[in-house]
Amino acid sequence: MLKIKHLSTSYGKIHAVRDISFEVNEGEIVTLIGANGAGKSTTLQTISGLLKPRAGTILYKDEDIAGMPANKVAARHVVQVPEGRRIFGRMTVKENLEMGAYLRKDSAGIKEDIAHVFELFPRLEERIAQKGGTLSGGEQQMLAMARGLMGRPELLMLDEPSMGLAPVVVETIFEVIQKLRDQGITILLVEQNASLALSIANRGYVMETGEISLSGTGRELLANEDVQKAYLGH
Repeated sequence: MLKIKHLSTSYGKIHAVRDISFEVNEGEIVTLIGANGAGKSTTLQTISGLLKPRAGTILYKDEDIAGMPANKVAARHVVQVPEGRRIFGRMTVKENLEMGAYLRKDSAGIKEDIAHVFELFPRLEERIAQKGGTLSGGEQQMLAMARGLMGRPELLMLDEPSMGLAPVVVETIFEVIQKLRDQGITILLVEQNASLALSIANRGYVMETGEISLSGTGRELLANEDVQKAYLGH
């Protein structure tokens, strides 16, 4: 579904991503793990059109979307849930969900999808009229994911969904991620909790200083001694 070839992205003179190549097959969870500053978020932002690459191709269903404006990428059902949630704090839960569907015109389908995200995140239905900024951190993360799902993604990119959350909320979020895969959504996951990410991922890539240093199945990377020492605290 997604094939990255020799992708490089810079911030001015800083080379954040250097000549990386990887792929995501339809129906997979693929995770990018690595330390802060490794280039994981930059990679997602380049795919989603928020950043323009210096070089390389981003093939989504065989179409090169590298450098395409973010709204046109989103229209192709490639949706990013950003690090830090970035919900609309002064809008209600319902209004945030409607913003996630801003490219859509099918009002009946939008209602169906709101009902669907409430099945995934029942707590949001209880908070439907509440302003996003007054939600707890865990509820805001649920809302950010639910808003992303309103775009009917075929490829959903999640950037640090567990950041700053209590363990019980993290468990809920990762259960939903696996449900989404089972429902046919392909997922590219950036996550600092490497153990948790690799435990649910079909495959993973390790990023270090803007480059991919290692790849394998989730199980293979969990068993890798270098990964255990660097990212799993062993």
